[in-house]
Formats: sequence, structure tokens, C-alpha cells
Amino acid sequence: MEMKTGRVLFSYNMHQRLPMASTTKVMTALLALERGEPEAKVTCSEQAYGVPGTSIYLSLGETLTLREMLLGLMLSSGNDAAVAIAEHIGGSTAQFAAMMNERARQIGAVNTNFTNPHGLPEDTHLTTAYDLALIAREAMRNDAFRELASTKQAQIPWDGRAYPRQLRSKNRLLTDYEGATGVKTGFTSRAGRCLVFGAQREGMELIGVVLGCADWFDEAARLMDACFETYTMTRMLGPMQSAGEIAVTGGRQERVGMCLMETLSLPLAQGEAAQVVLDVPQSVSAPVYPGMHLGTASLVCGGQVYGRCEVVAAGRVDGTSVSAGLLRVIALWPLP
Repeated sequence: MEMKTGRVLFSYNMHQRLPMASTTKVMTALLALERGEPEAKVTCSEQAYGVPGTSIYLSLGETLTLREMLLGLMLSSGNDAAVAIAEHIGGSTAQFAAMMNERARQIGAVNTNFTNPHGLPEDTHLTTAYDLALIAREAMRNDAFRELASTKQAQIPWDGRAYPRQLRSKNRLLTDYEGATGVKTGFTSRAGRCLVFGAQREGMELIGVVLGCADWFDEAARLMDACFETYTMTRMLGPMQSAGEIAVTGGRQERVGMCLMETLSLPLAQGEAAQVVLDVPQSVSAPVYPGMHLGTASLVCGGQVYGRCEVVAAGRVDGTSVSAGLLRVIALWPLP
């Protein structure tokens, strides 16, 4: 999936519901960043202390900041950190899971159901590759999440130790793949190897997902290589380009130029075409001023809309005043 437009560039079984393992933590981190304060104190409860699987080895009652817990969540995939964060934000893991599902629906991930904040196996804890890409795309729009997802290593305090915890990302692509941006690994025996990945090159950013994929890192690299080779991020129309003209009634000029408030771009393969469709009235009444709202522009390819932005006036057209009209009449009136 291309990050800006959400266009799917390659897919295989993208709507099949599957377990997602620790890629669950993309949503856990996003919710925590949206609902919490980075320096808030988060304490490890009995439930967090006793959770099985990957861990940052929190002690019972140990307190870290939310930011430090998130580093443990995203880099070391700490299930204990996931439960501590969920309880801090939602009050309980069950309530936090309900919040996760509500946020998933807002994003459009309608085939996803979360029952926990870490991804340990439960029969109804399921997503699809497409849904998880949507969730990751939303998360990567959050600057704090993007920073977490791309961090290779970090240190956080370790209660009772003379040295800090050393955290290292499990995402090999951050080191091995040019332009890699993240995002999150996951593994359980039921889910297999799961990976949310991304990279940015030459003005195009990709978000990808593989679920139950044995050669996860190699497959992710092959998929991104193919998309970068096949597609080019193509600028269709931008604010400095003319979007045509619109008729003006009651003005000193009959027409005025139009332009877009944003740049509309789309990844296109060789031979593909896209168009910008304007939704503006046939005419507007004077006065018209630069930046005045006229309508919207839609970026369309293959019958699907991949972006919209505002269309505004590019120039000024003053209205015809009464005094100006009288002067013209006097000037044209024949002398005796």
C-alpha cells in the first residue's frame, strides 16, 4: 500500500482473517500515544507481571514513563509492557481491547477484532493484511509513533539494577533495507511469522504486511523492491499549476484562474493513466479574491478516488460598482 493515497499496489489474500501475533502492538502503541501523556507514570501490575511470552522483565510494582514502556513494547515486543500500557490507558485489558476495536472501525479496519493488547493467541483475535496495513498507515501519520517504529536501539531504566535495559529492535529491515521506516514484528506458533514493514524512496512511501510468512524479511524486501521498480509517484496537479478557469458574473473580468490548495500525486505503473476531476460551479459572482473556495478536486484512477483537495481562485476579480457603471454611461453618451 502506498502511504499517502492508500492505493494497494500488490495483494494476495489480503482480506483473509488470520492471527497477527505482536503486530497487534501497532494499535496498542497508537492508542497509547493518542490517549496518554509521554511522561505519565505507568506501573506494572500483577496482571502485567505474570503475562507470558516476550518480556522486558518488569518487576511487580515497577514504574516507568509511558514513553519508556512504549520503547519496551515496540523494540523488545514486551508483553508485560503491553498489559501495563493497556491498564494505564483503558483501566483494564478488556476495556482497552474495546477501545482498540473502536479505533479500528474508525480507520476502516472492519474485519479486525482485538481481544488483547499484545497478540498472544486467542481464537477471536484476528485481522487481515489489508486491515493491518490501514492501521499501520494511520499509525505512521503520528510523528511519535513513526519515531518509535524506526528506532533501532534504546536504553530505559531497570529498577534494582545498576545498569539500564538495553532494547534492540527485532526488525532486521531497519538495518538491511534502504529507506526502511519500520514497523513491527510478531511471532507465535499459531500465527507464524508476521511483519508490518515500510520504506521510503524517491518520494514514495510504502506500507506492507505479511502474515504467516516463513521468510518474512526476505519476502517484505522482494515486495517492496517490486513496487519501487514498477510504480513511480506521479505528480498530477499542484498549487503552482493552473487548474483551468471559471466564469465570473458581475465582474470587471469575465473569467478567473483556479488552482489547488494541495498537490495531488499517485503511484502509477508504466502505461497507467489518472485524471484530476474538478467539482466546481459553472460560474461565480464577483467579487472574487485569491484563495476563495470554489469547489473540490478528486484524483481518479480506474474509477476509484485516491485523493481530494480544495479548489480556490488563483486571482482577483472586482465587482462592477454603480459609480463605475455611471461613469461608463456618461462617457458613452453623445454630446449635443
